[in-house]
Amino acid sequence: MSQPSFMLAQVVSKQTQHQKAQILTQKGHELLNQGQATEAYEAWKQALKIYRQLNLAEGVTGNLINQNLALQALGLYPRACKTTLEALKMDMWICDPSSNQPDEFTEERLKVAIQKVAPTPINLLALHNLGDALRLIGKLNESVVVLEKTLSLVHQVTPEKDASGIKLSLVVSEQYIYERARDRYYWISEPAFKKETVNFIKKQALKLLNDHQLLIDTPSISIAIKLQSQLQRLSLLLDFSKWLASESNSGNRQLVTIQPQINQQIQPSVEGILKNSSVFSELPASQSIYAKLNFAESLNQISNEQLHSLAIQYATSALHTAKSTDNKRLQSESFGTLGKLEKQATRKQAHLEQAMTLAQSIQAWDIAYHWQQQLGGLYKKQGKYQQALEAYSAAINNLTQVRDNLLASNVDLQFSFYEKVEPVYREYMRLLLLSPNPNLEKVIQTNQQLQIAELENFLRCGKLDLVPLNNLQKLPSTAAIVHVIDLGSSIEVIVQSPDRSLHYNSVDAQLIRSYVNNLLDILQSLRFSSSNDIDIISHSQKLYNLLIAPLKTYLDSSGTLVFALDASFQSLPMGLLHDGKDYLVNQYSIAESVGSKVQPPLSLSKKQLTALIAGLSKESPSFYDENAPKGLTALPGVAIEIADVKKETTSSRVLLNEKFTSLQFQKELTKNDFPIVHISTHGQFSSNSDKTVFLAYDKAINILEFDSLLKNKVQQNENAIELLVLSACRTAKGNKRSILGIAGVAAQAGAQSIIASLWLVDDESTALLMQKFYEGLKNRLTKAEALRQAQLSLSSNSRYKHPYFWAGFVLVGGWL
Repeated sequence: MSQPSFMLAQVVSKQTQHQKAQILTQKGHELLNQGQATEAYEAWKQALKIYRQLNLAEGVTGNLINQNLALQALGLYPRACKTTLEALKMDMWICDPSSNQPDEFTEERLKVAIQKVAPTPINLLALHNLGDALRLIGKLNESVVVLEKTLSLVHQVTPEKDASGIKLSLVVSEQYIYERARDRYYWISEPAFKKETVNFIKKQALKLLNDHQLLIDTPSISIAIKLQSQLQRLSLLLDFSKWLASESNSGNRQLVTIQPQINQQIQPSVEGILKNSSVFSELPASQSIYAKLNFAESLNQISNEQLHSLAIQYATSALHTAKSTDNKRLQSESFGTLGKLEKQATRKQAHLEQAMTLAQSIQAWDIAYHWQQQLGGLYKKQGKYQQALEAYSAAINNLTQVRDNLLASNVDLQFSFYEKVEPVYREYMRLLLLSPNPNLEKVIQTNQQLQIAELENFLRCGKLDLVPLNNLQKLPSTAAIVHVIDLGSSIEVIVQSPDRSLHYNSVDAQLIRSYVNNLLDILQSLRFSSSNDIDIISHSQKLYNLLIAPLKTYLDSSGTLVFALDASFQSLPMGLLHDGKDYLVNQYSIAESVGSKVQPPLSLSKKQLTALIAGLSKESPSFYDENAPKGLTALPGVAIEIADVKKETTSSRVLLNEKFTSLQFQKELTKNDFPIVHISTHGQFSSNSDKTVFLAYDKAINILEFDSLLKNKVQQNENAIELLVLSACRTAKGNKRSILGIAGVAAQAGAQSIIASLWLVDDESTALLMQKFYEGLKNRLTKAEALRQAQLSLSSNSRYKHPYFWAGFVLVGGWL
């Protein structure tokens, strides 16, 4: 073949290949619109391979964006996010769901990274998709940054272009931020932080409602975008109305005037969607199905029989469309929604069972658990307790699969934890305990799973490497484990004796709550140090009589008690319980855990008493950090405490005041092996992870940052820190869940054990207690016994006899 003929053949071949890639790309869109995401992904994968061979950059980028859409449809959100980054040639750290860098640091890095991207139309499309993908893995602030920057670039580069799709994505990301705050509201217990959250929710909801309305009223907006915005706005109106009703009922008068204004908008919002109803059938199949189901769910929340019938019509229409796609996930979602809407029990059960079967057939655990929960509740109403137990058990197994699966990330489970996840566990435990001979091991296991899921949710992290206490074998020290489980109307106490036998007692919650609240009020009061011992003992004794006394016969007369406490008990130092003669700490060394799970416990040897000792004895710039506790004063006794701890340890490194910067602290931890890290500085444990901090000289270090400070060390050494001590911290006033924050710090640090103070104690007495504690460790006592002996030493000193000085120090985690 002559040279010109050869070149012509190459051109023809390239054109043929290009046409093939274009056909595959178009076929992928058609398949995705029909709900066939896997097939669409494969078509785009083939097209991508051709475009790479042809070295056509725009085709490569476009098909990577398309693959991201297919991966999103399959629920593989982290992969979708990384695929979009590959299209943009941006660094993969942006999509790392475990990254917990401070928001302002991440946002600046993101802005710098986006500035390096050429603002071509295809790259702007990729940035829009990146914003959507970041939202789906829960990186909401980052999603907003990307979408705002993308919107700005579109206005600069192509001002004539319709940007309503980007605007809708931006409003939806901000709506997820609202949902995250609303979920957080349910578990924040401190009045000051709760007030902040209430104000944010109100402000964010009103802003979003206005943003949606502006979008809906845009003349040039596409009918599809308009419908999506209308549906989102209706969903928000109903959710905000429900939240306002709850807040108003709890006595918040500021919100009373807003609720009627919101309620008045609901009916017009429904009517606006019905006027636009023809658009439902004009959307691609998968979008149409989700839009109809969204509308059906919203209609079902309005007390109106006519609208309820309409909701069933829309869900039935969605199911009809889903069946035509042969997409089992879409069919499962449609059957499940119909099951939730249906009032007739037989049809309801049939729909839910069909939804569950379909979800299981494609291993869609993130939706299967929901249908199993619904079925569990239905079976319970029908008196079918065994079937109800099986349904709830399967739901929990599927929730565990979702949480453990690194390929999928479900933002809905992250931001609706207390609404959608926690109830599954608690209802299952209630059902188990209805049996005349309840399976106590299963109750304990379920409570463990819930508490660890809650801790992971609190930390916004992946799976924690913790060991169930009842799995630990051949421990050199026997310990009894006391599980205290709050099931709403009852408090369940299960004791696992040193011989591993289980014993159980149920207490009416109303008998306990007032004593818990009254004792917490005293402990968290500014006047606690001058309070009367008699008041403390009165409440402590009543709690002892209700929680411990009925099961005391199954406990040894001395030894170690490990408490696995539910949320409402986590700010109580259990050593303070009183049997009428002595405090519990006089008889037992005491440790606490979250969900009765710990890092694998090990004893500290004399050779391991090497410590990094850090602290602040004077005022520093961090006192004025926005997340620092208010009203801080210098702690001159810290210098004495640090000197004493240094004497009692070996080869220790000290960072005091100006030397204790966050950067220097990180450097020391990374380059040296310290089995003990002792930090004596102001800190705060809160039910809000953003407010759980301790102070370095330059800034407040947040619990979520602690992971990044220690990540390299933990990766290099499995048990990098054996004992972490935070000796000058306090519990935020009103917080009932301090142990969650304390355990969170330990988990982020990879520490086997942590000792922390529940309230800010006199710094001189703290120095003395810490000196006695480290003396005990040198004398080969377990950590729990060393702490106990230090507390008893202080309580026997007439100057420090009051519980304020010694009772607030708790050991969480491994007690050996």
